[in-house]
Amino acid sequence: MTRIKRYIIGAIALFATVALAGSPKRVPGPHDKAAYLSPEVVAFVRPGLAFKVLSAQVAANGTITATFSITDPNGLNLDNTGTTTPGIVKTSFIAAYIPQGQAQYTSYTSRTSTGALGTVTQAGADSGGTLTAQADGTYKYVFKTTAPANFDPTVTHTIGIYGSRDLTPYGLTINYASTTFNFVPNGSPVVTTRDVVSDTSCNGCHDQLSHHGGSRRGVAMCVLCHQPQTGDATTGSNPDFKVMIHKIHMGSQLPSVVAGKPYTFGGSNDFSTVVFPADPRRCETCHNQKAAAVQKTNYLTKPSAAVCGSCHDDVNLATGVNHPGGPQPDDKQCATCHVPQGELEFDASIKGAHVVPTDSSMLEGLFFNMVKVDNGVAGSKPTVTFTVTDNSKAGVPFSKLGSLSLTMAGPTSGYGYTSFGSDVTTPGYVTENALANSKCDNSGTCTYTFTHAVPANATGSYTIGIEGRRTELLLPGTTKQQSVTYGGGNKVIYFSVDNTPVQARRQVVAIDNCNGCHVSLQLHGGLRNNTEYCVMCHNPSNSDVSVRSSAVVAADKALPPQGINFNLLVHRIHSGPNVVAQGGKPYVVVGYGGSHNDFSGTRYPAFSPQGNGGDLRNCSICHVKGSEQNLPFGLAPVLDPQGPIPSVQPITGACTGCHPSVQTASHALVNTTILGESCVVCHGSGQAYSVSQVHAQY
Repeated sequence: MTRIKRYIIGAIALFATVALAGSPKRVPGPHDKAAYLSPEVVAFVRPGLAFKVLSAQVAANGTITATFSITDPNGLNLDNTGTTTPGIVKTSFIAAYIPQGQAQYTSYTSRTSTGALGTVTQAGADSGGTLTAQADGTYKYVFKTTAPANFDPTVTHTIGIYGSRDLTPYGLTINYASTTFNFVPNGSPVVTTRDVVSDTSCNGCHDQLSHHGGSRRGVAMCVLCHQPQTGDATTGSNPDFKVMIHKIHMGSQLPSVVAGKPYTFGGSNDFSTVVFPADPRRCETCHNQKAAAVQKTNYLTKPSAAVCGSCHDDVNLATGVNHPGGPQPDDKQCATCHVPQGELEFDASIKGAHVVPTDSSMLEGLFFNMVKVDNGVAGSKPTVTFTVTDNSKAGVPFSKLGSLSLTMAGPTSGYGYTSFGSDVTTPGYVTENALANSKCDNSGTCTYTFTHAVPANATGSYTIGIEGRRTELLLPGTTKQQSVTYGGGNKVIYFSVDNTPVQARRQVVAIDNCNGCHVSLQLHGGLRNNTEYCVMCHNPSNSDVSVRSSAVVAADKALPPQGINFNLLVHRIHSGPNVVAQGGKPYVVVGYGGSHNDFSGTRYPAFSPQGNGGDLRNCSICHVKGSEQNLPFGLAPVLDPQGPIPSVQPITGACTGCHPSVQTASHALVNTTILGESCVVCHGSGQAYSVSQVHAQY
């Protein structure tokens, strides 16, 4: 801080007018390190980085020139040398064009790479060009690379700029930015672009799409280099974006990977263990038809061997192996059979071939709604009124259901340690089969009276939730006949057991946030799909003890039970390799039938500002309304039999989900007394080491 103050004092007369004038357009948010520095430092440093190309030309002799600005996020100019504004800015430049009649880029700026398979061309940044500061605070870059004498001035050309600004001396981080600029050298309007997938689609999982150290951000930058011109001399893998991205996201499900061949780049980047968090048949997870991408329908209208073969890499179109249509010498006939959408699902059309059975429009549907709870007072057996309907809002006969259950838990102030009777083996909740004794009318409105009572000493609010599923036969009597089992959406209802105002269980996460990645999160055979319902069973007192003795893996039987409280479970699942890297044990849960479920390889898809996967710091991807700041002080202890502390206090249970080391557990233990945890003193909202501050990324 002393260095910063000296810098400010020496330059404040020069910068104060510019930096402090008017209200700032952008205020640092909770994910910015600047939000936790003094306003004076922030006003002086003006953290952030933005590039904007103002104009570009390709002269008749092939000289490529770009004029651009370097600014902070509020549009104030920055000095790239770091002399008159804080932070040295490094820049790199790409020049590319889309050849006449083609759809993808060819880069003027390229290099060669030599590996085990020989020498290949790789698109990349220019080297040796001239960067000049202009009198108006902008910059001009003249490329060392020139366009060939026969370059086409009538086609789309694109300038890409990427770079960084080093603000680490000021208690901040390295800022990264990139931009692209389309133009036609002869002055004609830009008509042809490459805009198939939107950044917003990628960021639904990746948070901030970036790579190569973080400076290359967004799809428009990626496709300048990741196109057919670029090769991989080490493995022969195709770095073309449309091929590479499909293969990466298929990962462990690629037929070639299943057959034993790893999917790698450059010999060191192995994507063979990637598991797409949604079903990869849901193409519109990435090819979002509500996004702004100009060519968003390409995946429906332009099938090709390269694109389709990237996921289906056991199909050889040249020989016809695994292709019902036989050998195809080129892409000319692909769209003949693979139309955007056919008459029936599960056909050869693009949409039909990628229908996830549980998403089929031919399903009759299953919908639940919780209407009311009667007699839900302490010591009484509650009667719940609910509806079971289909797509047409007609009642679904119970004869069509495979299961229907109601679960009761409470109090909503903290699930987990309530007993619903000596015959109940499920900790903190009771689940009853509602198929046998429910009374229903023709509209699908039903009532069910629990055989277990609300505990006589119960106070506050309790919860009843519903789950169920059905099986349907689709396209019977055809070669596409298939049986589909699916669940209805879980619903919950809260009710007071002592006539005090009804209090819902605190909301920490939301299923919509989960589905930002998972699209349609369905677990336990499709029965569980709502976080409000999940937390009723995945409570602090629960573990896999009931099934561990039946584990199919012998080593699992010898270990203590695994804690499955929701915050412990979800944090550890999403931490995956980070748990092991921090000295924690692999997170293995024994499931139904004794199944072995090892989550230690799960890769969290969010990228760090430096372009690395598995960044867990943006808690708001899952949490809602800043709930990560509301440390659960005073709630019930959490079972963690395989952790350093077998029964941990609630804040420790949440935090050690991601931070499982013995050192962290020791720190928590030292700061816990018979009065409870003291975590909020340092880590509470607004404190020196608050959750938001220690997780700040930028």
